[in-house]
Amino acid sequence: METTTATTTQASANSGIDYAIRMQGIVKRFPGVVANDGIDLLVRPGEIHALLGENGAGKSTLMNILFGLYTPDEGEIAVNGKPVDFSGPRDAVLAGLGMVHQHFMLIPRFTVTENIILGNEGSKSVLDRTAAAKRVREISESYGLLIDPDAKVDDLTVGLQQRVEILKALYHGSRILILDEPTALLTPQEIEDLYGILNRLKADGTTIVFITHKLKEVAAVSDKVTVIRRGKTVGERITSDTTGQELADLMVGRGVSLTVERTPATPGRTILSARNLTATPIHGHKPLTIEHLELRAGEILGVCGVEGNGQSELVEVLSGLRPITGGTLTINDTDVSTCDPNGFRAAGLSYIPEDRHHRGLILDFPLWENVLLGNAQEGPFVRSGIVRERTLQARTSQLMQDYDVRAPSPSTPARSLSGGNQQKLIIARELFRNPDVLLAIQPTRGLDVGAIEFVHKELVRVRDEGKAVMLLSYDLDEVMDLSDRIVVMSEYGITGEFNAGEVTRNHLGLLMGGRHSDDQAEA
Repeated sequence: METTTATTTQASANSGIDYAIRMQGIVKRFPGVVANDGIDLLVRPGEIHALLGENGAGKSTLMNILFGLYTPDEGEIAVNGKPVDFSGPRDAVLAGLGMVHQHFMLIPRFTVTENIILGNEGSKSVLDRTAAAKRVREISESYGLLIDPDAKVDDLTVGLQQRVEILKALYHGSRILILDEPTALLTPQEIEDLYGILNRLKADGTTIVFITHKLKEVAAVSDKVTVIRRGKTVGERITSDTTGQELADLMVGRGVSLTVERTPATPGRTILSARNLTATPIHGHKPLTIEHLELRAGEILGVCGVEGNGQSELVEVLSGLRPITGGTLTINDTDVSTCDPNGFRAAGLSYIPEDRHHRGLILDFPLWENVLLGNAQEGPFVRSGIVRERTLQARTSQLMQDYDVRAPSPSTPARSLSGGNQQKLIIARELFRNPDVLLAIQPTRGLDVGAIEFVHKELVRVRDEGKAVMLLSYDLDEVMDLSDRIVVMSEYGITGEFNAGEVTRNHLGLLMGGRHSDDQAEA
């Protein structure tokens, strides 16, 4: 970190300015909420500055103000020592700012170059795409972004699409980059690649604001960190002088456990069993083939692997969403091989989906109607085909209290909740049924440290109550911290199975990459 600090100090001295970004007393109100309540942010030139806070803390709102997307109600902003009052993003771009949003602003059918020059065509009647592509390639190679200027965006991975967004900002002359949750959709390898890109940009004098709620990212890439909580600045630290625990406590406002506390598992009977299971392939992939898989009462079975190796297909099969073409699948000794999702739930299965917006919730529905999803055939909610709304609202209110779902009432639309509160509602809905099997798929993706702590405790609690839990996560640390057994998926099958503590992170990484255990000595 001493080298990083020296580099930052040198960049600041060379620029002749104290701060590349100075935001003081920023206030932004929306109907019924104060998103920013007097926030201060000071970022020096050539610095990677993390903006840390829980979901809903006001991080993105603050950066949208800086980039001219919102107008502050109060406060002052200066960029490179000059007061600014942007009327829109174009003013921010002209002042040298670029912003990479969490959800990319790209046109899939256009090429990389076409997306980059879009909006920057000028008054010429004929665009010089060849010259633009050459310039894109030069910038790409100078910062290690390595992308084909002529590739269609629709054919690129999420990580490469993010590089296009960064290239777009650099092409337009940005020397201050704002990255909003830049690792939310990336694989571990893509995250490492991004860190390398950011460090090369910093070495060239680019100032970077890195919006995140992930403590490991702060430690890995930032020089300084500003923590905001509920719309207020609650601390600023030099990254090398602080700890993850201190930052977590500042972010949440209380002591937070960063380790998963659990006793050894005592596995019982087999609840879910798959034998010689196959499913129809999609998009030209190999068919899913699972020779043998068991999930026992009182254990958490972790499933890890590089994304796109059959995990999604496995989950769809185990939840009844994808037809089985061969083999048998039983839950509680009931053959569910030909059942629809209702049959799986009736056999004792609950499901926390990976995508809470598309498979977990109907965002425009109120919370009480979302609690009804998947439960219309069970419990006290429906009688003679008629929904008992009063009973359902009362139960939803109790679940909100039990699971700390923060919303004004059961009639609040699910869309208005933060990601953490949406996830808590899904967990509440799936667990109140008292299932024997819980499929938890990417249960903490996009959540902040406080919500992650809650989800981890719930999974351990369910296990300790004698239920069977399957955890599928692309966060290898999460799998290793929570699992009692681990299976590795590669090439649409299971390539390894281990008890907790019997396998190293490096060994799992080899198997995830398609290498066998006897290759370990060569690595």
